[in-house]
Amino acid sequence: MYRQGAGDFKYYVGINSLAQIATQHDRVCVLNILGGESSEVTPVGHAWSGGNVVFGTSPGRRGQVLETPIGNIPVYNSVREGLDDGHRFNCGVVYLPPAAARDGVAELIRVNPELKKIFIITEKIAVHDAREIRAMGQQHGIDIFGANCLGVADAWNQVRIGGALGGDNPSDTLRRGSIAVLSNSGGFTTTIAQYLRMAGWGTTTLVSSGKDVYIHYAAPEFAFALANDARSKAAVLYCEPGGYYERDAEFTKPVVACVVGRWKSKLTRAVGHAGAMAGGEDDAAAKERWFMDKFGVDGIYTPERPVFSAKGAVVTNIAHIPAALTAVMRANATLPDFEPEGTMELKPWFGSDMDLSLPPQLDVPVVEAMAPYGSQIAALAKQVGAVFPRASMKDTSGASQLDPATQVASLHGMRVLDAAGLPLEANVALALLHEPGGDNDRKLVAVAVGACLNLHGDPALAAAEAARAAGSAPNAVLAAALTIAGPRRAEAARNIAAAFVERFAAAGLRDALSADFDCSALADDAEFTALLRAPSADARAEAMLAGLAARGAQSAFVRFLQQLDGPVSADAVLAAITTTLGWGPLMRKRVSRLTVECLPWWMQLIGTMIGASAPAAAHEAGSFCGVGEAELLGEASLTELACRALLGRAPAEADLFALQTLIGIMLTNGPGTISAQGAKGAVSADGPEVPQRVQLNKALVGFLSHTGYAHGGNGFEGVQFLIEQFRDTGLEDPAAAHGIDVAALARRCAEDYANYKAARRAAGSAELRKIPGVNHPVFKDRPVNLDPREVFIRELMSARGEANVFHDFYHALVHALHEAGVSRTVYCVNIDAVIAALLLRLTWQPWRAGEVGEAALESAAFTLFLYARMLGCAAEIDDHLNRGRNMDTRTPASKCRFVS
Repeated sequence: MYRQGAGDFKYYVGINSLAQIATQHDRVCVLNILGGESSEVTPVGHAWSGGNVVFGTSPGRRGQVLETPIGNIPVYNSVREGLDDGHRFNCGVVYLPPAAARDGVAELIRVNPELKKIFIITEKIAVHDAREIRAMGQQHGIDIFGANCLGVADAWNQVRIGGALGGDNPSDTLRRGSIAVLSNSGGFTTTIAQYLRMAGWGTTTLVSSGKDVYIHYAAPEFAFALANDARSKAAVLYCEPGGYYERDAEFTKPVVACVVGRWKSKLTRAVGHAGAMAGGEDDAAAKERWFMDKFGVDGIYTPERPVFSAKGAVVTNIAHIPAALTAVMRANATLPDFEPEGTMELKPWFGSDMDLSLPPQLDVPVVEAMAPYGSQIAALAKQVGAVFPRASMKDTSGASQLDPATQVASLHGMRVLDAAGLPLEANVALALLHEPGGDNDRKLVAVAVGACLNLHGDPALAAAEAARAAGSAPNAVLAAALTIAGPRRAEAARNIAAAFVERFAAAGLRDALSADFDCSALADDAEFTALLRAPSADARAEAMLAGLAARGAQSAFVRFLQQLDGPVSADAVLAAITTTLGWGPLMRKRVSRLTVECLPWWMQLIGTMIGASAPAAAHEAGSFCGVGEAELLGEASLTELACRALLGRAPAEADLFALQTLIGIMLTNGPGTISAQGAKGAVSADGPEVPQRVQLNKALVGFLSHTGYAHGGNGFEGVQFLIEQFRDTGLEDPAAAHGIDVAALARRCAEDYANYKAARRAAGSAELRKIPGVNHPVFKDRPVNLDPREVFIRELMSARGEANVFHDFYHALVHALHEAGVSRTVYCVNIDAVIAALLLRLTWQPWRAGEVGEAALESAAFTLFLYARMLGCAAEIDDHLNRGRNMDTRTPASKCRFVS
């Protein structure tokens, strides 16, 4: 049945003018009024419109209300219930899920003969349902807007129906004017109104049409109502590809058409709005041609080439709409509605060029923010360093992660494989400062940690030596030393570091290496300088300053100390070094002030751990492991000193490479490891919400207590296996030409294992001794399997020209095992094999010479793991200190089990 409506349409259209779309007389019923979207936007629209929503529905929630700034909106189970209570409405808004939208429309039409308009906000309505909705509206003489839209709004009437046009403060955007808006995009409807307002153009009626296949109130209906609206002098259309609605529209007033989505013509399926599908001469290029023909123009309007006529203009960028509209209206002898209110150009309230030299087009000037944001930004600008939100950190980390596909862990975004190519100093910086730093940072770390290695006369060394004499494992030996290195030892240096941060940040220091920063005013701060001075000459401070000078290290903080009258303390020098290290990451807000203020303690703890791993005889007055103080602080690398502590001798170049590589590889294996859990649990137990109470040395003891001969000392299994294979070969140097038939050695080992395996199975035993270093549960089932970590290290060694017969043997072995029938595929050589090969390379010659026994080799393997994981766990401790909550690593009682 055809109902006669407004205009000369072949279908029903009830609205004669845009002024009738959203009026002060309209009363609204909202379906699913308590849903997530409606409950957010309906109160705003209701209040701005003066209270146009009479009731809403939400099945099973009769008697509830939706609170709004101007009073509560009652909620009923159904539309019928609301009508029976005496409410009347002529507009329905549908927020129902897609499958229920059709039935919701049917309910509105069936029970309310006064219904005139329906606004459907729902997205993703099936085309079949949309067709039926269309038919029902036509049969009953009802105008339908949407679906997949944000409703309508009228700036003259100050009415909004359905959706969120105008945002949370519609009056800020919808100022009364002369321009109507029709947009396929709900969000851009508001954005266009804001652009227009900035250029001096207000709005009349705004229609968010949606972009489904069925657009119930589309461009033809809008053009007709525009012609009959005395308020509207022109219109802006925002159009996406898909549909022919715009082609059929007949405009009698000026129009600016923004056509977007040329890229969608290359797609084979719809994206975004359901109707934005091209391919039938209704793509963006086609729509541009339609409008150009309507307006009598031959191109797109741009600021560089302003093409327009009195009838209109076509743009492809919403930012060009205001200028195009102003040009078109000027051709119609019409000025803007009011003075321009500003621009929509980018006006950043804060910014950072990261010290880059930017071209003027990119170097956007920072402007003062409006109240109250300006004062908040000013306060933020005074904040030094990052502030991390606290959360439960059980089994969680902001420092490390493990890629389940490759089994490659990363620390602060750097893969351990890449960390394996860095010196020990760089990995110290990576763990604590989130970045490895540069050459100057490594010099600073070498002096800061180096100054703490020699424990001659220190109770920490006595504690370690007592634990070692009692037969304790390496982790227990180092834990004994760390218990002595408590917070009071670092208290003075940490206080000085805090003062450095406070004073120099206030003074405006940006670059900690600046040679010309004027810090003379700080020298007049008596309270500050009193913290830095020593009562008499401090030999350790002088040695550290001499070491920095010998290395050519730069530091504005150290330079400040050197300009002071009188001696300064070793704590002041240590704090100056660590504050220099942390200054860049602090200014870039990569780390917190807390982290930087803890750095002096961390340097002491790392130095104590490495130092205590060497026996007491290696600690002498003025030297450590045979290295004099001047060389230790002014020349030796931390990698070299750690190697001396581990091996008890001067390292060769190959030794340094092996140690550096191993430490990098073993830095971390993610927060799920036993060692990381021990470290994090210790922080959790102290209570990171009051970080001053967390004892870093105790947290490292937590890491140490959670290592052992299985986790930490298991690298020795591979070393033992390799010793068994090479014991009688006469091998002298694993890195030199050796003359050993490695392939034959591997075949013999594979045959022995095949015989062992057969014998065990014949005896009915399912338990088999595994060969350490081969196979991995993740990297298997291919004809030839590879562990990407091992591949990376092998390629690194090859590039350096480093040879290792033990590593070569492992590669020969996996092929020999396949040929002997032990494995159906060629096993991967895993990362444990690399660790064992590098470890034995370090200790082979002393072992062969009888200088060290197998127990010492096992201790060395274990200690090397502790060196590496010390840094990874320091990163976890610092991360948990900054992010964690008190006792957040506990397991809930409901997840605990009792086993009997």
